Amino acid sequence: MNYQKLDAALATGLNDVQDSEETSLEVFIHTEPILDSAATAVLESLGVSDVTSGKDIFTATLSQNAISQLSEQPWVKYLKRSQQLRLVNRRINIGKLGV
Repeated sequence: MNYQKLDAALATGLNDVQDSEETSLEVFIHTEPILDSAATAVLESLGVSDVTSGKDIFTATLSQNAISQLSEQPWVKYLKRSQQLRLVNRRINIGKLGV
């Protein structure tokens, strides 16, 4: 595992994984912009869909082992964990913040 290619959220999430083969982590895969056929085959074998020439960001739900394998590929720039976004218009109770 090349931890230098993982963001902090993904590295932390890997610590919570019980089964290294279970596909449970949603990630963004940032790659070099032009992938050769070998790189495309690796992505497709790991279940990454819509692998086309010219793309450099992919999304997938991967296992710990798949993340480890991808982090060692020279054409992978970095891997980032996908996180659930919150709505911007969510109200914040300012009184509770002490302001």
